[in-house]
Amino acid sequence: MRTAAVVPAWNGERWLPGCLRALAAQTRPFDEVIVVDNGSADRSVAIAREHGARVVALGRNTGFAFAANRGIEAAGAEAVALVNTDVELAPDWLERTLPRLAADGIGSVATKMVDLEDRTRLYDAGDVLRRDGVCEQLGRFTADDGRFDTAGEVFAACAGAGLYRREAVLAVGGFDERFFAYLEDVDLGLRLQRAGWRCGYEPAIAAHASGGSSWQLERPVPGWIARNTLLLVAKAFPLRWAPLVLYRQAGWLYHAARERRLRAWLRGLAAALPLLPAMWRERGPSPVPIDVVVPKRPIRW
Repeated sequence: MRTAAVVPAWNGERWLPGCLRALAAQTRPFDEVIVVDNGSADRSVAIAREHGARVVALGRNTGFAFAANRGIEAAGAEAVALVNTDVELAPDWLERTLPRLAADGIGSVATKMVDLEDRTRLYDAGDVLRRDGVCEQLGRFTADDGRFDTAGEVFAACAGAGLYRREAVLAVGGFDERFFAYLEDVDLGLRLQRAGWRCGYEPAIAAHASGGSSWQLERPVPGWIARNTLLLVAKAFPLRWAPLVLYRQAGWLYHAARERRLRAWLRGLAAALPLLPAMWRERGPSPVPIDVVVPKRPIRW
């Protein structure tokens, strides 16, 4: 497989040099490195060019999902790695993940993400979607004690450091650009699973700074999570799961109120409302039933 690394960037000059150096140091080199710039006002574009990356300049902040799609479309490779600007891949990352992606039926590969500043702590070891709308990032903020050192399969890959089969992503329509940022990778993972593609897990290391450019967004991260959770549920979840979703939303609202971020959460929910009718109309059958894709799990209190 030919390989390309796609790095969506937005004012990421603090991390971009380290990200690009790590891409260049791979034991199995990438055939192409593409930086998709979302209208950065810093030196991100200049840094990308200094490191020999191909630049796709979008001129404005279009969001992660839009930038990722433009990078995937521009890539002339069968395997595309999506890498955040604040992520540094271990030298053997591509060498380990590429054979996993080449296996029959595998459309994406999740990897073991650790904290950039404290690499003994996990950030994400693959994502799991629950019937209440929650997406769990496996191992998040726990010690890297070896529990996630075995290759296998998970629900979806975090697009901060995931490898994707380009033809599979394009066949299901790519990332949903209406999500803008956050949970767009979970939505893509759901559509890949429903189309019959599985997600492999390979414990190759990706060190993640966490937060990146998110502080510049128009609404806080909890607002994006609230908004995009509703969009995800409206697109795919059956009505019989509504009590679970409502239960989880009530719990989140309670905790948001206690933590004095209720306004951000409510604004996120309100921002989802205009898009819900369109999401609902897009619902339809798929080769793999959603009950199989999102298995029943115990309720988290």
